[in-house]
Amino acid sequence: MVSKSQIKLITSLSQKKYRQQHGLFVVEGIKGIQEFLDSHYTLHSLYALKGYFEAQNAIEIAEAALKKISFLKTPQKALAVFEIPKLSSEKEAGFQLVLDDVRDPGNLGTLIRLCDWYGIKTLVCSQQTVDCFNPKVVQATMGSLTRVKVHYTNLDTYLSGQTLPVYGAFMDGENVYRASMLEDAILVLGNEANGISSAVSEKIQHKICIPQFGTSTTESLNVAIAGAILVSEFKRG
Repeated sequence: MVSKSQIKLITSLSQKKYRQQHGLFVVEGIKGIQEFLDSHYTLHSLYALKGYFEAQNAIEIAEAALKKISFLKTPQKALAVFEIPKLSSEKEAGFQLVLDDVRDPGNLGTLIRLCDWYGIKTLVCSQQTVDCFNPKVVQATMGSLTRVKVHYTNLDTYLSGQTLPVYGAFMDGENVYRASMLEDAILVLGNEANGISSAVSEKIQHKICIPQFGTSTTESLNVAIAGAILVSEFKRG
């Protein structure tokens, strides 16, 4: 049985201000929840249909009640609430991916999965980038958020204190397939509509681009797709 106060708390976590106020976020689905249970994240509460997560003492919930607290059009078998951890602000060594004002939850979720795939332990984001604990972001990460730390900071300050070479994705940059790139470097990706901001652009030493081979009138690549191509090139050396 889920109480009215529990429903109110869970549904409020769709908004960033309440996630920050309570220090909590939501994970949905059997696989996603299990990933977080097996990680360093601390479980706050777990709600599941009969027969699921009984070993974790899940609160049994009816399908009708699950629909009330779910953020999905088609609710999964379970929903969990986890505590938001305190992240270290320490700078990472080696290759770093930096996001300047990426706003789409799906894009951020995909980029977190990208970091997980390529062994990038920390993703550095501007303070205007979408919250990584947004339910849509969490869902899109498919559990990768348990292995990638997302750090929000002032990029102007962060990049100013770096000794690694800083690369940025621009439409008019050097062809990435011809550019000389170091694996120990920083790659900055910009906003979906406006690209990298002028303030951050001043900190970038090497502008690179993905050349267009087709004749279509497509203006640009999706930031997550572009990120995958560029990170692959850096890792390939």
